Amino acid sequence: MELTVLIYKAFENSRDFSFNDQIQKASVSIMNNIAEGFERRTNKEFTQFLYFSKGSCGETRSMLLLAIELKKIEKDQGMKLAQLAEEISKILSGLIKSLK
Repeated sequence: MELTVLIYKAFENSRDFSFNDQIQKASVSIMNNIAEGFERRTNKEFTQFLYFSKGSCGETRSMLLLAIELKKIEKDQGMKLAQLAEEISKILSGLIKSLK
């Protein structure tokens, strides 16, 4: 949730609504897939949704790198957010391994 809130704040003044919508949806998808998978109550389904969440982490990082290149966000801020998304992805990988 922390990453999602930070992304919403980072892009709140941007007028590129399409870009904002895409990066916000990707970041929300990270946390929502974790929640949805957990509610399925089986390790197999939870693991599947954790993989979806990892995919959303990758999409979020990709969008952040694009935002830096397009000067939609300061490089330092964008890289910190991308590193947070990468850290979340690594945590998800560890959780997936523990469920197998």
